[in-house]
Amino acid sequence: MDQLLQNAISALAAGAIYSIAALGFGVVYNATKVMNFAHGEFLMMGALISAALVNSAGVQVVLAVAIASVIVTLLGIILDRYVIQMAVRKTVLTAVMITIGAGIAFRGLMVVTVGRDMLFPPAFEGIKTVTVGSIYLPSQVIWILLLLAALSVALAYLFSSTRLGKAMRAASDNPRAAMLCGIDIRAMSLVAFAIAASTGALAGAFVAPISSAFYESGLFFGLKGFAAAMLGGLGNPIGAVLGGMLIGLIETGSAGYVTSVFKDAIALGLLILVLIVKPDGLLGRAEAKRV
Repeated sequence: MDQLLQNAISALAAGAIYSIAALGFGVVYNATKVMNFAHGEFLMMGALISAALVNSAGVQVVLAVAIASVIVTLLGIILDRYVIQMAVRKTVLTAVMITIGAGIAFRGLMVVTVGRDMLFPPAFEGIKTVTVGSIYLPSQVIWILLLLAALSVALAYLFSSTRLGKAMRAASDNPRAAMLCGIDIRAMSLVAFAIAASTGALAGAFVAPISSAFYESGLFFGLKGFAAAMLGGLGNPIGAVLGGMLIGLIETGSAGYVTSVFKDAIALGLLILVLIVKPDGLLGRAEAKRV
């Protein structure tokens, strides 16, 4: 029983990481209908910059996380304003290809500025590890769960109950109609990338103490976040949490009770199966289009 509960905690931790990564995909998609495949690099840069500031420069953790978030947010704004929006052919496919190239560029930027070393920043203070017998819940996992709860609730409220969130959805659903209503679709795209970059950087900084910070980790975050977003229902914050938790549970269960060799294949196989049966994801809704 203890081993089962400990595996459940591990699944919860992995699922929370995937869920946070999935939230950023949904933010950009809700405002632009673009899949930002550079989002994993936002988490990677947040982790690497904050870890470098703490380990090498001796900066306090809170300040390091704040600085990393600001830097990554600026990079996200630059990506949207001066790269994606300046593209000659403004199509979804063009934007996707640009984000893939931007992800490669961000990895190169981190190699040049921070280095290729794997960094291990200390765990955050303020919360103690919970131990019950042979079962323990690390303090950093609690921080990640708190961050996930705060981000998912905030983003769900943003898109369901605020004028900004509704304007972002309108800019995505029908850009021309949104412009006729006075909505600046470029500004909505800029806001979406800023939110995705800042939340991604926070997530990366929170995850770094338990998974390390490395310049190639963005690909991992990106793939798992994308899978969780698609599984739960793209653009739905609650769906992102559900998708991430399911993938974390399946991976941990298959690694613990079957084999760790195929844990990624099993999780992604489930994703393919769900999307065949329900292409819009578990909590996604099919969109009706006039023809």
